[in-house]
Amino acid sequence: MAELDGPTLLSITLRTLAICGSSLVMALGLGVPMGIWLGSRQFPGRRTLLGLVNSGMGAPPVVVGLLVAQLFYRSGPLGHLELWYSTQAMVTAQILIALPLVIALVVAAVASLDEDWALQVRALGIPPIWRQWLLLREIRLGLLAAVIAALGGILSEVGAVMQTGGNLEGETRVLTTAILMYTRMGLFESAYALAAVLLGLMLVLAGLLTWVQYGERK
Repeated sequence: MAELDGPTLLSITLRTLAICGSSLVMALGLGVPMGIWLGSRQFPGRRTLLGLVNSGMGAPPVVVGLLVAQLFYRSGPLGHLELWYSTQAMVTAQILIALPLVIALVVAAVASLDEDWALQVRALGIPPIWRQWLLLREIRLGLLAAVIAALGGILSEVGAVMQTGGNLEGETRVLTTAILMYTRMGLFESAYALAAVLLGLMLVLAGLLTWVQYGERK
């Protein structure tokens, strides 16, 4: 394997962003409604569900990767789809990693609202669709925190994506798996270049969160 060059670095970075972006969008699409539902309703079994969500936040990503890999393995339940060592399998694993984070942070944001908030909005006669829009505006900082936490978790993950994607050159190789590969090969300059890009992406995300938080206070 040769040293890392510019086109290869760009390709790995863009693939990383595409896979993580797809995972994030799907995790938000599932997690935000579920978080709002769990955070705004009382029903039997709610504490159990919240306990499962909180447990999922601490689930080892490598275990998630193992389960997804077994699911898509040739002899697994979904082996006929032939998605083992594919970007689709990687996205599935990352969704499962990000989903508990999104749900938990949205639940916390909804729970932080005034207890009479929903009653007051209904009393004003606001249509349901606009009530949902107002709710999203009220918890927007919590939503942003969910985005950053979920993206940070999947962007820095290596075990699950290695198990489900296999680090195939030009197909499933992403920043974290490439860093691991170049480090094992002793090509530390290439590994550091990839690490710098990964850290740069993380710093941009952290900076965006800080900017929005301070902007909200002005």
